[in-house]
Amino acid sequence: MQGAIARLCVVVAAAILNHPLLFPHENTTLPDQDEELIARMREHEARLEMEKAKLEKELSQMDSKQEETSLQEGYSWYFWSTVSFIIFFTIEMCRVDLADGEVRQVEEEEVFSESGSINPRMMVLDKDTLSNFCDKCTYTSAHENWRVREFVEGFADDLLESLRSVCNRDTDMEVGDFVGIGSMFESWKVCKPLTCDLIVPFSPPDPHSFQYHLWCSSSSDIPPDMQGCGKIKVTTLGENGGGCLCGSANLGEDMLCLLHGRNDTPKVSLSPDELLCSRDTNCLAKDQVMRWFQISVTKAWGRISHKYDFDVTFRSLDAAGALKIRFPSGKIIVMNIIPVVQLEDADAYFVSHFPSDVDSFPDPYWPLSVAVYERNLLKHFSKRLPKHSCHLHCLQIVTFLHKKQSGLTGKSALTNYHLKTALLHLLLSKKTITWSIESMQHRVQDLLSFVQRSLQEKRLNHVMFGNTKVPEEVQVPEMIRRAEPINLFRTLVLQRELYAATVRHFQEMLRNAPVLIQEYTPYLSNGGLHHSLDESL
Repeated sequence: MQGAIARLCVVVAAAILNHPLLFPHENTTLPDQDEELIARMREHEARLEMEKAKLEKELSQMDSKQEETSLQEGYSWYFWSTVSFIIFFTIEMCRVDLADGEVRQVEEEEVFSESGSINPRMMVLDKDTLSNFCDKCTYTSAHENWRVREFVEGFADDLLESLRSVCNRDTDMEVGDFVGIGSMFESWKVCKPLTCDLIVPFSPPDPHSFQYHLWCSSSSDIPPDMQGCGKIKVTTLGENGGGCLCGSANLGEDMLCLLHGRNDTPKVSLSPDELLCSRDTNCLAKDQVMRWFQISVTKAWGRISHKYDFDVTFRSLDAAGALKIRFPSGKIIVMNIIPVVQLEDADAYFVSHFPSDVDSFPDPYWPLSVAVYERNLLKHFSKRLPKHSCHLHCLQIVTFLHKKQSGLTGKSALTNYHLKTALLHLLLSKKTITWSIESMQHRVQDLLSFVQRSLQEKRLNHVMFGNTKVPEEVQVPEMIRRAEPINLFRTLVLQRELYAATVRHFQEMLRNAPVLIQEYTPYLSNGGLHHSLDESL
């Protein structure tokens, strides 16, 4: 660029110096008739014009290149400016996240400090007091719970048989036999009223069937916040190439079905509403199922009520099968008959609702329950732990404290199921010999410490999902064993107020534990029973 400008200046200077018109006439010494000199000057002027045109062409090319270069430099400037902005913005966001994490950590520490954090291992729990408490609990469980279970099982059989009789076999769901789950059937129920949880599997009428879509499958479209759930689709046999086609195809007079006789009338497919599906879908709806089940239970009880001398009422209209049985003596037994869908041939069930669950899942997502495997895991440990082991006693003590504290400060996000899950984790991690009755005080402290640590971390993993420590004798399905762990405290991560209230509830429970156990423990004074645990519970 600079060399071209210099050449242009030289050409202009030469033109000025050699142009004849620039000299005055009085200095002219050449005769006007000298044609040879004029011809040379014109030739020289022509060369200058050509050189000028060549330089102008070069200058124009250089200008265009300069414009392209400046445009590229402009794009480059915008690009690097954008990259710099993104880097700056990312650094600032990281600083905000770190600051928010520090604030959140400080807030969590403040929650424990404000509630007066108590170390469960420093609690003073009298060994004899705990022993007396558990002796009474064991007596109650052994002499009363088995009679309640026997009554509930007989009544449930009679009620479900009546329910089957009021249902239409061609259009209504088919109801199977119940399965007992929960504290009453796991022998650690303490507090009254005595509650029995029964799950009742049901299936669609022929020619329909259920298809299951789990959250842990490779092609799942279930949102991440619905971990542990699945969708149930109602399909007709033959839609996907399976089942018998005689009801949906014209076989002709010369063709016979080997499964159905000539006189068997093909069953007509039902509408989605009749199959209890959500509107405009083939997904099974929980609210439709609960409405159908509640109406069916009401009709079934109406047919057999004359045989019994007690009253049966629904405790909640939002929970199908939540029954309260009141005897003339005033005694109350609570039954939760829960309609469920069995997952293929496994002992895992899609549950319409949980009786004491804090979380609620919208339709069409059904939570998967593995309560049968949890019951089998407790049986597995009962056979291998020392005789008169203390593991169920520890759970009874902690659930009793939780029940009493809930009566003082109200309900929280902490449930008995969380406490049972913590116990199962401890059973899987500790040696069997450490669960002797002589170590009950230390195991209670371990259980409370485990729950406290889980609250601090806001994480309590489900004991079955993704846990390779579960013995193979329990026969947990491989898809459950390989699934990602499920955090039972996931609601506490986002809901800070609920988390703070739960921590305060637990800290108050630790603070009141020695007094509550001492107050509600029966002991002999002057030959008489001073306190009655039955009346207190």
